[in-house]
Amino acid sequence: MRNIKLQIEYDGTNYSGWQTQKNEKTVQETLSHAVEQAIQESVTIYGAGRTDAGVHALGQVAHFKTGSSIPAKQLVPAINHYLPHDIVVKSALDVAESFHAQYCAESKVYQYTIFNDWTRTAINRNYCYVHGYSLDVEKMTEAANLLIGTHDFTSFTTRAIEEKNRVRTVQRLDIRREGKYIYLIIESNGFLYNMVRTIVGTLLEVGRGKIPGESIKDILNKKNRIFAGPTAPARGLCLIEIKYKDSY
Repeated sequence: MRNIKLQIEYDGTNYSGWQTQKNEKTVQETLSHAVEQAIQESVTIYGAGRTDAGVHALGQVAHFKTGSSIPAKQLVPAINHYLPHDIVVKSALDVAESFHAQYCAESKVYQYTIFNDWTRTAINRNYCYVHGYSLDVEKMTEAANLLIGTHDFTSFTTRAIEEKNRVRTVQRLDIRREGKYIYLIIESNGFLYNMVRTIVGTLLEVGRGKIPGESIKDILNKKNRIFAGPTAPARGLCLIEIKYKDSY
C-alpha cells in the first residue's frame, strides 16, 4: 500500500469545518469523495488539524493509503477535477508508511487577519474580521509575549471539560500592521478548541484598553474561560502551515 501526503488549500466559508459530520458539508468529506472518484477506490482521509466552520487553510495537510498505481503528480489534477472551486489540492507526494498527517506534525501555524476600520471591506470580507476600534498594536504585542512558552490554556478554550490535557507550547506570536490590516501569526505544538480565536479576542481587548496587557498572566493562572476576552469570528482565521521533521 502507498501512503499519499496531500497539501490542501480551501476557503472554509461554505463548510462546517474540516471534520466529517452527519448531515453537514465538510472539507474532509468533500475531499474524500473527490479522491475516491479519481482513483476509483474507497479511502480514509486523515487531516493534520480540525479547522472549525468558516476557517480557511493555505497549508492543510492530509494523507491516505491506496493501492492505486497513479503517479503522485498525476493525482493532483485528477483529484482537483472532482473538487469544487473552493478546495484545491496543491501537491501530492508518496511518503513513508509511518507518516501520519496529525501525529507526525511538530507544530501548526495560524494567521488571523483584522481589518481595522469602521468601513467594511467587500473584496476580503470572508477572510478578515472588520474591527473599527482604534488598536494599540504595541500593547497587544507586549501582552502576546506573555503567552509565548508552555502554559495551561484552559482560559482560552471554550471546551475545557472535553480536553484532559490543556497544556500547550506557543513558539511564537507575532503581530504586525500593514495599513488598515493587522496580522497575528501564532505557532504552537497544538491548539485547543477556539484557542487561537480566544487569544485574538483577548488581545483585541488589550489593544482597545479594556484589558490591561499585564493581566494576561492572571488570566492564564485563573484557568477559567470567563476571564479571557470574546472569541473572535472564524472568518479571520487561516491555517498557514503544518511543520514536520525533515524526514517527512
